[in-house]
Amino acid sequence: MSQLRKARERARAEVLGEIVASARRQLAEVGPTDLSLRAVARDLGVVSSAVYRYVASRDELLTLLIVDAYDSLGEHVEAVVAGNRDDPPLQRWIDAAGAVRGWAVEHPHEYALLYGTPVPGYEAPGERTTPAGTRVSFALLSIVRDAHDDGLLEVREGPSVSDDLAGDLVAFREIVDLDVPDQVLVRVLAGWTQLFGLVTFELFSQTRGAVEHHEDLLRACAELTGTQIGFAAER
Repeated sequence: MSQLRKARERARAEVLGEIVASARRQLAEVGPTDLSLRAVARDLGVVSSAVYRYVASRDELLTLLIVDAYDSLGEHVEAVVAGNRDDPPLQRWIDAAGAVRGWAVEHPHEYALLYGTPVPGYEAPGERTTPAGTRVSFALLSIVRDAHDDGLLEVREGPSVSDDLAGDLVAFREIVDLDVPDQVLVRVLAGWTQLFGLVTFELFSQTRGAVEHHEDLLRACAELTGTQIGFAAER
């Protein structure tokens, strides 16, 4: 690759970074439905046509924001999971859950864009958003895989799995490359969805008046689900 081409790509990446940063500020102010490329142009002090050379539409801008947010969340959780590889798997699960919540609390508008109400009229292109969107899930699932490989995952009987659900789990097992019994996969899915449910309830004020110490609640629930999954508390 020529030096001139590299310089052009760096310049384009810098401009796109500025556009996404401006859109992120706008997201916090007006929400995803009212995102505007013209507003981004005003914020950056350029004419609208200058922005349209890099981003063709509001939907493309939303896609850029979604990918950026997924990558940010995924990178944050991946770093925690990689950093505590030598800890007991139960503690790793609790720490990873705390990392998800910590990112969400620091980035509530981005979290709402990813896991909140769909934006009317917008459909995320899977080929662009899925690779980034699965990073956090694969980081969490890597804890299960490591525990299984290290002999630190207890396999218990139950819950019951219907034939239809067993078929779903075959597909899920292949997607995530996680060779554990159905009963473990069900518990993993329960812990995974409860984690994001708790964070969503907190950020959308669904536990207002019932819970004040959300971080403590999440850690307690992560310990509960991690125990149910079968993670050992010690190495």
